[in-house]
Amino acid sequence: MSSQSYLPIKNQLLAALPETEYQRLIPHLELVSLSLNQVLYDAGELIEHVYFFNQGMCSLITIMENGAIVEVGLVGKEGMVGLPVCWGGNTTINQAMVQIPGTAMRMKAEHLKTEFNRGGKLHSLLLRYTQALFTHACQSTACNRLHTIEERLARWLFNVQDRMESDLLPLTQEFLSHMLGARRSGVTVAAGTLSQAGMICYSRGKITILDRESLEATSCECYRVIKNEYDRLLGKGSSEIC
Repeated sequence: MSSQSYLPIKNQLLAALPETEYQRLIPHLELVSLSLNQVLYDAGELIEHVYFFNQGMCSLITIMENGAIVEVGLVGKEGMVGLPVCWGGNTTINQAMVQIPGTAMRMKAEHLKTEFNRGGKLHSLLLRYTQALFTHACQSTACNRLHTIEERLARWLFNVQDRMESDLLPLTQEFLSHMLGARRSGVTVAAGTLSQAGMICYSRGKITILDRESLEATSCECYRVIKNEYDRLLGKGSSEIC
């Protein structure tokens, strides 16, 4: 049996698999370290590997012709990077970039397709995960259009905190401006407002959440909508969904 059998399963998708399915994947899983700003695949590039995150975080971003960047998806230990290979497209218009270093279980796309096409539990989980990620993208689009930057920043910080399971988040204001699709000056003002209210502490390259309850009251409804959908589809009770 491969030594991978003895590694603790931190990725929530892999952890939800029946033992027989997970054992079938083990020979094809490789533990890899992911560095800051590492591009896992680029726009228009053939996706050769998928990544089941254990730690860290990846942003799915769209880069416009003028160089402007905006985040359209977020992946941590709850999910997988490389979903387009399951849909048959094998490429996408987005870029997948590591924003917080960590580790992942890497698998060749061809092996994932083989397991996905078996129609087992992994197939079901990835379809549910696709729906959750789609909901995340849709709700974030509406949020970025309709809500204040303070509300959007609070929502995004919660999304990151849930994946990192830590109150200390290694995030720069430049990075936040890209992810929120906002001017850096606007993010600076918003972060200052939350900091003065005692909800967060911002230091160079780091944000610490100090008062989650107050910050959640400041956030718009979008964080709760997104979290509830992830919990419904992938959390407790998700096995009851047809």
